[in-house]
Amino acid sequence: MPEENDKSPLISVVVLTCNGRPHLEECISSLLAQTWPRLEVILVVNGSRDGSARFVEERFPGRVRIVRLEKNLGYTGGNNRGIAAARGRYIALINDDTRADSRWLEEMAAVMEAAPGCGMVAGKILSYFDPGTIDNVGHIICRDGTFRGRGRLEKDRGQYDRVEEILSPSGCAMMVRIEALRQCGGFDEDFFIYGDDAELSLRIRLGGWKTYYAPGAVVLHKYSASTGAYSREKAFLVERNRIWLTVKYFPLPALAAAPFFSLGRMALQAYGVVAGRGASGEFVRQYSAGLLLLILVRAHLAALGGIPKMWKKRRRLRRERKVPVSEFYRWLREYGLSLRELALTK
Repeated sequence: MPEENDKSPLISVVVLTCNGRPHLEECISSLLAQTWPRLEVILVVNGSRDGSARFVEERFPGRVRIVRLEKNLGYTGGNNRGIAAARGRYIALINDDTRADSRWLEEMAAVMEAAPGCGMVAGKILSYFDPGTIDNVGHIICRDGTFRGRGRLEKDRGQYDRVEEILSPSGCAMMVRIEALRQCGGFDEDFFIYGDDAELSLRIRLGGWKTYYAPGAVVLHKYSASTGAYSREKAFLVERNRIWLTVKYFPLPALAAAPFFSLGRMALQAYGVVAGRGASGEFVRQYSAGLLLLILVRAHLAALGGIPKMWKKRRRLRRERKVPVSEFYRWLREYGLSLRELALTK
């Protein structure tokens, strides 16, 4: 907990859990072992029914603040409640299915402190089960609005070992400056989960803030341990939220082009189903091609129903934007993801 005489900024670490008790011992222990001198750990129990809150209270008495939610508000709503309870200058968000290196907070805070215009920081997220393999080192974007982990499933050979500006951090483990949140707002709760970190990142970047990558901020992650890497719910929400994100943020020419890129992606995904490649190939191994098609249809119908609300938000955000449209096109170029890589890699 915070050391009263230390002048370092207070960091609030928000851990969101929904029936994630098996992960909490390791995750919270790693947070309480951080080298950063002033932090508070906030556990948001997001509608859990597995005794997570009681377990943490008994295992870490007086060391973790607990926010109890009666129902699951998703990644967006749960983290917003945790952020509302936080007192720190910087807010660190981390999934419960992780183990943070002891210098995780210190490394992210060093990058944040060195760049006053930095609104968000990403770390190096590695596979829990194979620490030599990258989970992600931030996010990149496809022109159809899909975000994907940068460096995903690459072997960690030091190719991402320098501090640099990136497009977006992963919501799995990241840091946000409280001033950026106050200016731009928290997570959009309509997204519930998936794509929510990308949505917040674009809003903060359009608000004039930058995002950096801190290679020394290492976290081990059990990829999609809570929701399943290729679950039906994930497939639905990723596709629905992708459409909402394009409507909310893409400049009109890019928005008009996005459906054509989406058609190209789906054509490649259809090939992936036949060839057993990419996320679509993995999905049909567990379920079926017919179910995947049904989910995509449902996702598009749901997205269409939400477009009026997203368009209203778009108009408001356009008035609040601090960077020119040309900057958005620069992001698409510099942090771009090809359709082939998106559709045919896991």
